[in-house]
Amino acid sequence: MAHIVIIGAGIGGLPMAYEMRDVARKEDRITVVARDAKFHFVPSNPWVAVNWRKREDIEIDPAEPLARKGIDFIAQTVKRVHPGDNAIELDDGQSITYDYLVIATGPKLAFDEVPGLGPHGGFTQSVCHVDHAVTSEQKWQEFVKDPGPIIVGAVQGASCFGPAYEFAMILDADLRKRRIRDRVPMTFVTSEPYIGHLGLAGVGDSKGIMESAYRDRHIKWICNAKVEKIEDGLMHVIEHDEDGKEKKRHELPFKYSMMLPAFKGVDAVFGIEGLVNPRGFVLIDKHQRNPKYPNIFSVGVCVAIPPVEATPIPTGTPKTGYMIESMVTATAHNIRALIDGREPTETATWNAVCLADFGDTGAAFVALPQIPPRNMNWFAQGKWVHLAKIAFEKYFLRKMRKGTTEPVYEKVVMKAIGIAKLKGNGGGQ
Repeated sequence: MAHIVIIGAGIGGLPMAYEMRDVARKEDRITVVARDAKFHFVPSNPWVAVNWRKREDIEIDPAEPLARKGIDFIAQTVKRVHPGDNAIELDDGQSITYDYLVIATGPKLAFDEVPGLGPHGGFTQSVCHVDHAVTSEQKWQEFVKDPGPIIVGAVQGASCFGPAYEFAMILDADLRKRRIRDRVPMTFVTSEPYIGHLGLAGVGDSKGIMESAYRDRHIKWICNAKVEKIEDGLMHVIEHDEDGKEKKRHELPFKYSMMLPAFKGVDAVFGIEGLVNPRGFVLIDKHQRNPKYPNIFSVGVCVAIPPVEATPIPTGTPKTGYMIESMVTATAHNIRALIDGREPTETATWNAVCLADFGDTGAAFVALPQIPPRNMNWFAQGKWVHLAKIAFEKYFLRKMRKGTTEPVYEKVVMKAIGIAKLKGNGGGQ
């Protein structure tokens, strides 16, 4: 019998558990350890933040479906991974040994790297976690009673830019529904070298399409931006030129702001030589396997991926759901190969596919592969994206409740994009 331990029960961890159960032998034991007792569908957090969804709409209790699949579940924080001992240490002092470990923790949110950033003692909101989204919604209800300037964006070192674009457009749509958009100046502040870069050096005509969308909605932007510090109602931003030299300093007033932070690795693995890089992201080979500790694998946002290109202000590379799903499948089959005495052969596609909701419309992008040159480089927008994201949310939550391992992105995202391309709603290949 092999004991497979999975740390994390989010977008990567929970599907990993289900797929591992399907691929492993009947006698193999699988244990999921997660800080959060509930699974939350993170892509819907921007909707929670404007009260278009309730928290309970996007969360499930994973204990029942995991138990139904014969998977153990421990709702507790992992204090430290001890790879030399093949063990993890929990907050209560308990030690759990493993034969194979899958790290699917997601990131640590590095709010501390910018003074005044974030909801924990800072002055900006976040949609990175459902707890943050709930707090953001409370602040939003206060804001709409007495509106003023809004700043949305992503600070230096950020890698997941899509939610910032989504949230800016969702706020715009919500304000228009309330008929108070005319009272709210909006500015998008980002470390990206241009609008629509997305940490991917652009996808299709993402630059032109996003600039046009922002102009239509009267959203100003500042790129190559480093957020120096944030005070109550005032953001200090340094704009740089294409060579990374200081170009202009901005003091931007705001009454509401949501800024995405940079990511780091979680404390449980941070600083473990050979397991993680200096930022704490897990080092993996093409089979999702750590080179130093060959019985440790990793999937999701916590893996180390180099930037697509050097930018004047540091930007990271996003890990989209399609990519994560591919990592999960490869990892499950590679662990089974090791159990059977074979070497891993499966690799993830590492393609970037994403649906971004804009409130009443949306944008989709496909970068195959993620790092240029690409076989497909496509970006499009339309009402169909908004509807596809709603369908995707419902389908993914159903999948997590039922404990199935259907390829959601293959069935929903790619099919929707294929239909759009047939109708001519393309942004270039």
